[in-house]
Amino acid sequence: MNLRLIAIGAGVLIILSLPLAGAMAGPDFAGQDDGKGGGLLSTLGLSDPSRPKGKPSPAARPAQPGPPVQPRTDARCGPEVSSQHGVEAQTCVLVGEGSTWGRSYYRNTSGRALDAVLTMMGPAGRTVQIRCVVGPGDEPGLCETPRDDSAGGPEGYSAVAEFAVPDDEGALLLRSGSNSPAPGDG
Repeated sequence: MNLRLIAIGAGVLIILSLPLAGAMAGPDFAGQDDGKGGGLLSTLGLSDPSRPKGKPSPAARPAQPGPPVQPRTDARCGPEVSSQHGVEAQTCVLVGEGSTWGRSYYRNTSGRALDAVLTMMGPAGRTVQIRCVVGPGDEPGLCETPRDDSAGGPEGYSAVAEFAVPDDEGALLLRSGSNSPAPGDG
């Protein structure tokens, strides 16, 4: 057998086993003072020299259980509405982390692309408007205004989404509002 191949294979095995040896040594091994410069991980240059001795590495700290904490977002939504043309929508005002924005959830089963205009109205005449292209299909989508610093409480905001055919006539197929009454409420 070729000795060069055996030597290369042995070298690869040694290199691949070094991380395993470090992991088996535990997180405190790098911080132990063995009188020879800090142990295997320090010798290989794998320890963090800026970390005080005896302190575990950040990777060795126990992980917090569960998903990361998400900031709270409050939503004020109007009713889910649908049109005979195959468009369904629900429009909301969202508030979170000192920002307010509008969002419209929709589904377009009309068989053709539509234009949507989402308008967010706030205190003191503040208005933001965004256009979204609504592709055909049964998959839900959303149209959302940019987030803006809140100016007052969420009750001072409203959002309206209008879905129309993208042609010269622009026939309105559906209007959905964040503070619209539910169908049959008046």
